[in-house]
Amino acid sequence: MMTLAQPLWLLLLLPLAWLVWRRWPARDITLRLPQADDHFPRSTWRTLARRGLPLLRWAAIGVLVVAMARPQRKWEQEKVKADAVDIVMALDISPSMLSRDFDPDRLAVAKKVAIDFVEKRPYDRIGLVAFSAEAFTQCPLTTDRRVVQSFIQELQVGRLEDGTAIGMGLATAVNRLKDSESRSKVIILLTDGENNAGYIPPMKAAEMAGSLGMRVYTVGIGTEGIVLSPAQRLPDGSYSFAPRHMTFDTELLREIAGATNGKFYRAYSENDLEGIYEQIDQLEKTRIEVTTVSRTTDYFHWFVGLSAFLLLLEILGRWGLFRTITP
Repeated sequence: MMTLAQPLWLLLLLPLAWLVWRRWPARDITLRLPQADDHFPRSTWRTLARRGLPLLRWAAIGVLVVAMARPQRKWEQEKVKADAVDIVMALDISPSMLSRDFDPDRLAVAKKVAIDFVEKRPYDRIGLVAFSAEAFTQCPLTTDRRVVQSFIQELQVGRLEDGTAIGMGLATAVNRLKDSESRSKVIILLTDGENNAGYIPPMKAAEMAGSLGMRVYTVGIGTEGIVLSPAQRLPDGSYSFAPRHMTFDTELLREIAGATNGKFYRAYSENDLEGIYEQIDQLEKTRIEVTTVSRTTDYFHWFVGLSAFLLLLEILGRWGLFRTITP
């Protein structure tokens, strides 16, 4: 970034501009000879160039004023030392996540809020686990936020067998974090139903997480009661919808969070979910130490050299090529 160390010196350019305007164009005293007009042109390139010589002098003075303002360029380099948090987000992608008590559905809102949460964590390693009746790692731990956000956006219902295996999702997240050397290891588990599949009990997975020093924040999304939800999968892979009575195992999610010194949250709307992620963001702060190193390079000597060059051109022109004979 180019700046001026002493910009007030530029105020001298104002009277300089006024002097140039008052004194230009300078006119030489000439003697008109009518008989010679047809043989000698009134103006030649030499006479015109000589009239422009004073401009070199004024330009040299102007450039010198700029040099006095000390143009310089600043570089700033930041060295960041972050005690980052390792976070695995375990998201439910069972068919019930397409329920339309959220706009347009639960999964779309969960993905949107999760992407915003990832954007606010530039120094943390974040991974992604998806689960329904089974679980898999969608994205391993990485500091590349764009990659994580892209994988979140690609989550779809129907990739796994239908069902909700909360224990499988949590156990897969624990497996992603078990080799982490970070002081803070966090799992955010989001689901909208009851555990009804999988061969690992949810509380067994919670015990594993707690023994490894991991905190689990459980988030229950959706409303209970009659909700327009997927009722049947069609041959083309899409779902037909019908009003269904939805239930939720609040107590299980509360116990999972309690066993790991985490916290349970309930989201009935998109605003609730955004507030939950904001609270988690505040609870799991990343300690950052930033050292800023500044370096400045001055360029005034270039302007001084240019000013001297312009004055030299004016002197050579006036006493050399465009020299006139005076009595």
